[in-house]
Amino acid sequence: MTTPLRLGIAGLGTVGVGVVRIVRTHAALLQARTGRDIQITAVSARDQSRDRGINLSHYAWESDPVALAKRDDIDIYVELMGGADGPALDSVRAALETGKDVVTANKAMLAMHGHELAKLAEEKGRIIRFEAAVAGGIPVIKALNEGLAGNEITRVMGVMNGTCNYILTRMESAGLPYATVFQEANDLGYLEADPTLDVGGIDAGHKLALLSAIAFGTRPDFSGMELEGIERISIDDIRQAADMGYRIKLLGVAQRTGRGLEQRMQPCLVPMESPLGQLEGGTNMVVIEGDAVEQIVLRGPGAGQGPTASAVMGDVCDLARGFRMPTFGRPADMLDELPAAMSSLPAPYYLRMGLIDKPGALAKIAMILGNSGVSIDRMRQYSHSATSAPVLIVTHKTTRSALDEALAAMESTDVIASAPVALRIESV
Repeated sequence: MTTPLRLGIAGLGTVGVGVVRIVRTHAALLQARTGRDIQITAVSARDQSRDRGINLSHYAWESDPVALAKRDDIDIYVELMGGADGPALDSVRAALETGKDVVTANKAMLAMHGHELAKLAEEKGRIIRFEAAVAGGIPVIKALNEGLAGNEITRVMGVMNGTCNYILTRMESAGLPYATVFQEANDLGYLEADPTLDVGGIDAGHKLALLSAIAFGTRPDFSGMELEGIERISIDDIRQAADMGYRIKLLGVAQRTGRGLEQRMQPCLVPMESPLGQLEGGTNMVVIEGDAVEQIVLRGPGAGQGPTASAVMGDVCDLARGFRMPTFGRPADMLDELPAAMSSLPAPYYLRMGLIDKPGALAKIAMILGNSGVSIDRMRQYSHSATSAPVLIVTHKTTRSALDEALAAMESTDVIASAPVALRIESV
């Protein structure tokens, strides 16, 4: 008779409780699909007395997650605490050292320490799986590692933070300014304890670093990513983008180039009729392009108890079936260490600025753009105050370096009333 597969779960927040519910509710289904009974042996969290709405008295309790990771009566250590370092990292190392496989939802830890942990897992003959760390319930890691294994991946992009997508679509639908919707999202509990993890693009950047590693065979490199959050996006930007047939998204884009690994997480304009342009609310979407498959689109809930716990259990079930592969799809010593590369591919850009309302101001800006080799496609001037005039410019395709040269020159003039905002218009 096949022995049960025994889980130790560290972290009993929303996702941890969701995993417990699935194991209990679907015990017979899990056994039928994997050929093994899946059981929870022990759990760990900071507060044993907290009411989590579920009876945990059946399981051994460890106050220290490292002690849980070292227990002899668990086969898989399920880490759901979060945090790039500290107890999460210490306990995952302990689990691998003592012969446990690891399932985690911890994107920050893997983005920062993924290569080290992948090497340790291979040295110990263990497996790390992390479907729940990227895009919630969307099986994007499985798609890259398995379904698309016959492709050379050329580009990965997507909306990977539901909170930012909620804020941007709510601003558009309700006509509300950023500060108002930010506070609304915070009151609803959508934001992290440190909101910059969401609105600053850090959370989504961690996810993109993991997808890049799998897609392009590289070591996770969060430090080499271009990061820009949504804090500077105004309701006017959203309205003006819509006037031109675009919507603004916090968009992650990664591709391997001859100069190195390009990774960007930044607000971009995307065509309104595209799948990314139609994405609403807290939903995530990942677009993968390969030489054989061309383009596929994966869409689904990016967070929440059910979707994330579903992803955790997908990994557990694969391990129960005996499916084993390296952490990032290939052995750790075969992962390339590439330099970070800023985008040199030309693209059109959206520019918004406030000009001091005086003769020749607009002509001076046009001359600066021309001197930097940036050609204007469209230009609009909106109703203005007594002292300044908001101006919108859409460029023809240009490089970011040429645009940055122009922006620096604009800042040194006497006609800029408010610093220009520049957003890339991404082809999707």
